[in-house]
Amino acid sequence: MISSTSETSRLHSLTDQPPDTDPYNVPMLVLASASPRRQELLRNAGIPFEVQPAHIPEDPLPGEGARGCAERLAREKALAISEKRPADVVLGADTVVVIDGQILGKPTDAADAARMLRVLSGREHQVITGVCLVTSGQWSVASEITAVTMSAITDTEIASYVATGEPMDKAGAYAIQGIASRWIPRIEGDYSNVVGLPVALVCQMLRDLELAAR
Repeated sequence: MISSTSETSRLHSLTDQPPDTDPYNVPMLVLASASPRRQELLRNAGIPFEVQPAHIPEDPLPGEGARGCAERLAREKALAISEKRPADVVLGADTVVVIDGQILGKPTDAADAARMLRVLSGREHQVITGVCLVTSGQWSVASEITAVTMSAITDTEIASYVATGEPMDKAGAYAIQGIASRWIPRIEGDYSNVVGLPVALVCQMLRDLELAAR
């Protein structure tokens, strides 16, 4: 079983010039995502934020690994919004599900959702969320991995679940905080990561960002 892990890179400069803005003077975190689940997680953690979704293609690159894909997409989302909000701290995130080396993103339609659920049924998989913070011309990226065990699901149950519409905008075609919770007896790692945002990791990155600015 793969346990929950996280890996944070050093701050990377986007320009050759020193940053013009001290992160201590940035009043607001900007979430580069329209995900209501990520918004709820930040809200529950008491982290103030604004929302400005980034609209970028979310397809893996040829030969790209799951962790690399999640971190790259998180970085691209954050950078896209940072170009419009250079004085703010921008948070980008992307979640993927991986099993047997296969990346499962959001299903394209009901048939694709049913296919993903059949692949996951009765097995363990990993949920990876890449997180990127951009501020003052610098970015940092990290990711969290959580192992999730899913019980066997019958074709009838899959069809009924897909019909609810819940799987359609979720990586791996399920929501651990929703109806699919009935089929998830065990996870190893960060629960909020499976929902869509590893809150503890985000908070640590925000603290590190402040320390780096001192």
